[in-house]
Amino acid sequence: MTPDLGSVVNHFRIDGTYLEGHTYGSGHIHDTYLIHTAEEVVQDYLLQKINHHVFRNVRHLMSNIEKVTKHIQKKINQGPDLKATMKCLTFIPAKDGKYYHKDARGDYWRVMVYLPDSRSYDIVNSQEKAYIGGKEFGRFLALLTDLSPEFLYETIPDFHNIEKRLVRFYETVKRDPSSRIKDIPQELELIRTRADEMKCISRLGREGKIPLRVTHNDTKFNNILFDRNDKPLCVIDLDTVMPGYIHYDFGDAIRTATNTGAEDEKELSKVRMDIGLFEALSRGFLEETKTFLTETEIEYLAFGAKLLTFMIGLRFLTDFLDGDKYFKVKYEYHNLQRARAQFKLLHSMDDQYSEMQAIIKKLAKKSIAPKNRSH
Repeated sequence: MTPDLGSVVNHFRIDGTYLEGHTYGSGHIHDTYLIHTAEEVVQDYLLQKINHHVFRNVRHLMSNIEKVTKHIQKKINQGPDLKATMKCLTFIPAKDGKYYHKDARGDYWRVMVYLPDSRSYDIVNSQEKAYIGGKEFGRFLALLTDLSPEFLYETIPDFHNIEKRLVRFYETVKRDPSSRIKDIPQELELIRTRADEMKCISRLGREGKIPLRVTHNDTKFNNILFDRNDKPLCVIDLDTVMPGYIHYDFGDAIRTATNTGAEDEKELSKVRMDIGLFEALSRGFLEETKTFLTETEIEYLAFGAKLLTFMIGLRFLTDFLDGDKYFKVKYEYHNLQRARAQFKLLHSMDDQYSEMQAIIKKLAKKSIAPKNRSH
């Protein structure tokens, strides 16, 4: 049942008059509607019903988004070059001044300005696209490098905390709620063999050897919006912007952009990391970030790709053992297939790891920040 969109929109400080609205996009988390205004000269809007089961503290979520978008917009307005080439998502406050509205049913809503003639892409099929992806995510991080992570909340606590993910995995193994342990002997051995190695970034952070930064934490290529001429506009899906390590963003971008197979690829022989796409994405990313990253951060960038690939494989495997409660599945062993595809990608990264490190070292040769400098 479609809600009364006009009534919801009326709680926000939009320009113009509500005309009509309809469902928009194919997102899996929030319900999104395109809102048309009656006046031709007034912009349209996107209205979203926030999934407060995933993001349980909407006040913290929208506080983060308000801080981040205002910070980026200020930077863009201060730089004429950025103003000409970049946009940022613009959220509209409700009439009570908050950046969300809670209705009588307990549902939470937010409104943002609609960017017409914009699009996103799921597949990275060229080095040019990989370069653009790396550059846009790098520029996003560069714009936020002087925003202290202490000002932001964790919208999903321990989202990229590999140590907590491993604890949950071992607890699920012990319970074996769906009697599926018998199906994963090789995967179980891989997790046990590599668990300690994968805690490296967490240890570096705890020891103060890498700084905590404001990071995006969901750097899939389809979270970059392009205009009608395929020029990048802005990074979207800001729900997981929170404190994190740079390796999370670089690693997930590499994991999703350089895989020659699908995330749930059944023919594992098709799954490998394309080193050409890795080089192109790394080049774009480091062009924007190498002046503020520390030597230690740069040293472990390539490892970030292995960490995030291992982590998502671990998450798929945990959900498989738990009876497929988190990720939507299309068939009984879907999550296991997803995990196996990720671990195959991890092995491909292992085989090319020396080359990955050499590429990063070469690209970062100039303008490296002093060791362990933080902001």
